[in-house]
Amino acid sequence: ATAQAPLVKKSAGESEEVLVILYERAFPAVAKFVSRMGGSLEAARDIFQDALIIYLEGSAQKSTVIHTSKEAYILGIAKHLWLRKYQRDQRHVPLSEAEHRISLPEDFFPDVRTRRLLRFLEVSGKKCMDLLRAFYYQGLPVKKVVDVLGYANEHSASVQKYKCLEKIRTVVKEKSLTYDDFTE
Repeated sequence: ATAQAPLVKKSAGESEEVLVILYERAFPAVAKFVSRMGGSLEAARDIFQDALIIYLEGSAQKSTVIHTSKEAYILGIAKHLWLRKYQRDQRHVPLSEAEHRISLPEDFFPDVRTRRLLRFLEVSGKKCMDLLRAFYYQGLPVKKVVDVLGYANEHSASVQKYKCLEKIRTVVKEKSLTYDDFTE
């Protein structure tokens, strides 16, 4: 273990001199570590200053026992501070960066034909929408539809699907539309 001289000297000039020496000896190692971890020079300065303050507070209270050099101790504090900051920052993504990470499919916003079809499907009611969604959108087999939607058996689910489709066909006919209005 290295014998540690007290950091705080009798005069302010001597204390400043010690701080300059610590900065010259410890900062390059902190900057190198932060750089390897993807941080900027400014981030390295911030981390170093925080580490130096923690070191100074510990040495002023004389509660900290250092078993390495002052420089290594400050580097250890800086590593700990950087890793804690890095983990905290990983949970937060800036909105500008989130916009680039999220991609919407081209058909995310329904076109006019799709909106018209959805309105006709809504006329059929919630139960029909759920049933048709299960069959056509989710592609579930009849057995699964029976289990998920609670029909008595496969036949009753198939009959209900037919009735729902007929209801929609009737509405489309009443509105004097053709199926070509919804297809290309």
